[in-house]
Amino acid sequence: MMKKILMTLLIGAILVSCQNGKKKAESTAEAKSIAAAGATFPMPYYNMVIKNYIKEKGMLVTYGGIGSGGGIKSLKDKVVDFGATDAYLSDSKMADMPSEIVHIPTCLGAVVIAYNLPGVEGLKLTNELLEGIAMGDITKWNDAKIQANNEGLSLPDQAITFVHRSDGSGTTYIFSDFMTKISSKWADEVGKGKSLRWPVGIGAKGNPGVAGTIKSTEGSIGYIGSEYAFAQKIPVALLQNKSGNYIEPTIESISASAQGELPADTRVMLTNSDDPNAYPISGFTWLIVYKNQAYEGRNKAQAKATLEFMDWIISADAQAVAPKVNYAPLPEKAVKQAKAILRTVNYNGEALLN
Repeated sequence: MMKKILMTLLIGAILVSCQNGKKKAESTAEAKSIAAAGATFPMPYYNMVIKNYIKEKGMLVTYGGIGSGGGIKSLKDKVVDFGATDAYLSDSKMADMPSEIVHIPTCLGAVVIAYNLPGVEGLKLTNELLEGIAMGDITKWNDAKIQANNEGLSLPDQAITFVHRSDGSGTTYIFSDFMTKISSKWADEVGKGKSLRWPVGIGAKGNPGVAGTIKSTEGSIGYIGSEYAFAQKIPVALLQNKSGNYIEPTIESISASAQGELPADTRVMLTNSDDPNAYPISGFTWLIVYKNQAYEGRNKAQAKATLEFMDWIISADAQAVAPKVNYAPLPEKAVKQAKAILRTVNYNGEALLN
């Protein structure tokens, strides 16, 4: 009997020791780096704030601009700490993930209509003209409809080359979401999504690829994140918003698109805003992360480091960087909602942020 008691006590002591050792290892483990991948639309902003974070906190953060589709897949495959997307996941896409995820908005950006027509500045496009070009119904730059809307501009007798994304892209989702709102023909024949069956045009990978193709192809036009056009000095068209005003993409006009109420989970498209001062193809971009961070051997230190970076990117210091690279910072209400969502992320029920 005594032998059995001693054996039981010994086994109990070993188990307690193992548990304490595991807790100690978990508590003393240090995250050495954070890896993420996804949208190219906000990449200039992410590159800048990541550089600042590494300098300020000493934590290595790497970001691969592989497109929103790639970011979602990378998170689904659990090969990154978090993903990034310009297209929020629908309910069905959310259900298709291994476990519950949350969306954290980081800034607002514009999808601009960039073009290459030497000597032509201030091009104005109505919704009907944009539909005609993107659908392939308007094929020449000196088409009477374009010319009538742009008195004083000398438009060439030149074929229009429409440039679009060839990869799964949140930028495409934002553009196509806008197009479905302003064109019933587009809605019926093309629709919206990260990847589309394009009626016309040539494809290029990533925002950098589309920007490079437009810059090197005279007579071309296409959609890209605003910073890519500004950085490469590619002209952009003034677009007609819902109020009929021709609007340039500026920090103020992008911000105006987010003045309405936001859902609690921030999953909302801001295109074709009712605000008379809003640039019509504006949108949030999000980081996505698993709500329960305890998965597949992931330790709490890595989870906490991931959450701390995500919390920092919506801080006042990081948000102040956005306008420097032509993105609009989050409105205060979006920051509050994002912080509240982040604080629901846990490690087997244990909070990771205060």
